[in-house]
Amino acid sequence: MSFLPPVIVDYFLSALTTLMVTVDPPGLAPIFLSLTLGMNSDERRKVAFRAVMIMTGVMVGFALLGQSLLEALGIGFPAFRIAGGLLLFWIAFEMIFELRTRRKSSVARTAIDEDHIRNVAAFPLAIPLMAGPGTITATMLLAGNAGGNTLKLGALVAVIALVAIACLAVFLVAERMAKLLGVTGNLVLTRLLGVILAALAVQFVIDGIKAILAMPRPLP
Repeated sequence: MSFLPPVIVDYFLSALTTLMVTVDPPGLAPIFLSLTLGMNSDERRKVAFRAVMIMTGVMVGFALLGQSLLEALGIGFPAFRIAGGLLLFWIAFEMIFELRTRRKSSVARTAIDEDHIRNVAAFPLAIPLMAGPGTITATMLLAGNAGGNTLKLGALVAVIALVAIACLAVFLVAERMAKLLGVTGNLVLTRLLGVILAALAVQFVIDGIKAILAMPRPLP
């Protein structure tokens, strides 16, 4: 990237660090395993590719049009955080009590249809775990820092693509982890991560409420 101006290189590195930390691809691996429990390798691969595509589209969309869209709809980020937290809490509840993958007494594998694969990829994997309120906020802030500079916006889109590739690589490797853990290991991991997701969901709601309470109120 020596052919680029130093200011663009600095912006690229700053954006890459920010989004890598915010999305945290390695931290998504065990969650991916839990959400795809009961799927075979091909089904997991479909979920991984679809989730990454959805995340990329959402992040690029918010990078280019996010601020205008939310302002047009009258939606604030506090409301976005609370809604995402409530939805994520329900998923965590299902994971803890194994409502997502009820097994028959014969321990036969739950049938996974194409709609289920699409649903898991879109929610909660792509949204809000990958492209959640924090990631979207960071993306929009980085887009704002670009100040309409075409090169900076292009660098931001390139960063989003690199983050997506990192997530995809992590998901594909996660399949091997699932085989090593086995059925019992995956069930235990699902419940543990369900508790963690529940805490994360509550934190989303708390952050949203704090943001609402911190908003200036109009004078009477």
